[in-house]
Amino acid sequence: MATYLVTGATGFIGRHFTRSLLRREDTEHVTLLVREASMTRLAELVRQWPHPEKTTLVAGDLAAEGLGVAERTREELRGKVDHVVHLAALYDLTADDEDSARANVAGTRGVVELAADVRAGCLHHVSSVAVAGDYEGVFTEEMFDAGQRLPTPYHRTKFEAERLVREQDRVPWRVYRPAVVVGHSETGEMDKVDGPYYFFSGISRLASLPSLPAVGPDIGDTNIVPVDYVANALLELVTRDGLDGRTFHLVNPKPQPVLEVYNAFARAAGAPTVRVRLGRRLSLGLVEAARLSEHVPGVCLARDAVLERLGIPPVLLRTLAFAPVFASAQTRRVLAGSGVDVPNLDSYAGVLWRYWREHLDPFRARRPGPRGELDGRRVAITGASSGIGRATALKVAAEGGVALLVARREHELHQVRDEIVAAGGQASVYPADLTDEESVRKAVDAMLADHGHVDMLVNNAGRSIRRSIRLSYDRFHDYERAMAINYFGAVRLILALLPHMTRRKFGHIVNVSSIGVQGIAPRFSAYVASKAALDYFSKIAATETHGDGVTFTTIHMPLVRTPMIRPTKIYDAFPTKSPEQAADMVVKALRRRPKHIGTPEGYLIQVAYAVAPGLVNAVAYEGYRVFPDSTAAGGSGRVKLGKGERHLSRAAAALVKLTRGFHW
Repeated sequence: MATYLVTGATGFIGRHFTRSLLRREDTEHVTLLVREASMTRLAELVRQWPHPEKTTLVAGDLAAEGLGVAERTREELRGKVDHVVHLAALYDLTADDEDSARANVAGTRGVVELAADVRAGCLHHVSSVAVAGDYEGVFTEEMFDAGQRLPTPYHRTKFEAERLVREQDRVPWRVYRPAVVVGHSETGEMDKVDGPYYFFSGISRLASLPSLPAVGPDIGDTNIVPVDYVANALLELVTRDGLDGRTFHLVNPKPQPVLEVYNAFARAAGAPTVRVRLGRRLSLGLVEAARLSEHVPGVCLARDAVLERLGIPPVLLRTLAFAPVFASAQTRRVLAGSGVDVPNLDSYAGVLWRYWREHLDPFRARRPGPRGELDGRRVAITGASSGIGRATALKVAAEGGVALLVARREHELHQVRDEIVAAGGQASVYPADLTDEESVRKAVDAMLADHGHVDMLVNNAGRSIRRSIRLSYDRFHDYERAMAINYFGAVRLILALLPHMTRRKFGHIVNVSSIGVQGIAPRFSAYVASKAALDYFSKIAATETHGDGVTFTTIHMPLVRTPMIRPTKIYDAFPTKSPEQAADMVVKALRRRPKHIGTPEGYLIQVAYAVAPGLVNAVAYEGYRVFPDSTAAGGSGRVKLGKGERHLSRAAAALVKLTRGFHW
């Protein structure tokens, strides 16, 4: 019977190893060193493993002095630990020197001291083939410091950590060097995007291309092993007697050409495979040219931009292939007859791919349902109780989306929801006052609790104020009210959802703006200014969220016949869009996600103002002179020319026709 102290049991290899260790009949007890913050998570895992009664959880931290292990705990462990298995480390090629050194070097130093303090029988250190760096040729299990260059902080700190174990003489030791560890060969389970997984997004995009033979450079070999092989081999080697002072390579015995690895995953993804391999000399020339291009600022910037869109850290290009070939004869001799062997990648590449696509693809939220772009999308729609918002909700639900209805009037929202459900769609009600931060927070929390995510947002709720500036001298609250709902309300909701959307690497926000922003609309200084503010907020936000997959569409909406325009009686004589026509524009924005949607008239007004602003001012002034302030706004309500509010003069009618849909 043997006792163990294990670090890193919450890690990927650690979970598989510890679970199997507890399954062995000759395991007497396992003490698990875990950070306080991960204690609850590990306790939950242990409850699902065999013989949880054999475990004890001890708080500790690789970054703390003395690993943060209390003296009382050390006293309880002294003379009672046969094996210390050190699995905890920072496995991240993209990490910087400081973080890597703290976890890998300082942490290992603390483990060595703890193992000596508790008088452990053996220290088992899980290192990495990264210690071989750029060594050219066969790197045997007996080799360590062969003058190799260590290109990244990960390589350097794993080398230094292994050196600490080798050079101490207080505790017998064994070292294990896994190759690139991928998911479980039977279940595909993997805990994070790492190693070859970084390239899966690119392969996924290639799947849409015709399956034609591709040409690729021979850039060398890599070495990949599944986590179940590593955990099972480690278990065999840790529990065997007489192996102290030896190093074991947990690797694929045959180097795997990078192109063959690509082909294995490309076949699983349905992407084009490389069938023609360029010669080694030409391939090396292309690799060297790519390396030299890093020193050309424009090329380097463009390369990194493309890699970021694919989620590939640039450092991976320098570590894609291994210079050394890893010998593993010693390991294979010990494992002979145990049934532990490395499976062929072709036999489980499809399993890894399917697990990644379902659980790890950072862009999986972007994939729509089978019925179209809105199928299954959770779409939050403000102002959904009537008008454009109601019409949009009905159309979104008809296309398979789930309408998340937001407005102040809860009773009317329930009516819209009932209408959607009766038609076979899905909708949920979230009453909220967009001018109140707490109300918005509660609504967003409820959406995420009910649905898990929000894919899209339509900022449609708004307040229109049509009043001359001369009638607003003592009505500053006109401007405050317009900004409160049209700008601050929309921004408040955007900011509440952005963290969630950026984490999922997908989100689309549609802002229903106004055609008035494209020109100069008299009497709409409060309304148009608030819409223009949202337009420019969204333009800037779109640049900052570009890499996170969050996009924005601004709709410069023409005049729509909704309750909002009812107080202005002259609009009865204006040509307008119906709420359903306006909703078609919104749905188009949700489906296609363009930067902007407008009308021909709106674009014409925008160009005219850019080319001849003085002329546009003069035309706008005529509109200001002809069309009065409504009586609701404190004006006379009388049209200056013509026979009444509903009967425009020829001049007024011509102006309306010329600027169709414009807010006069």
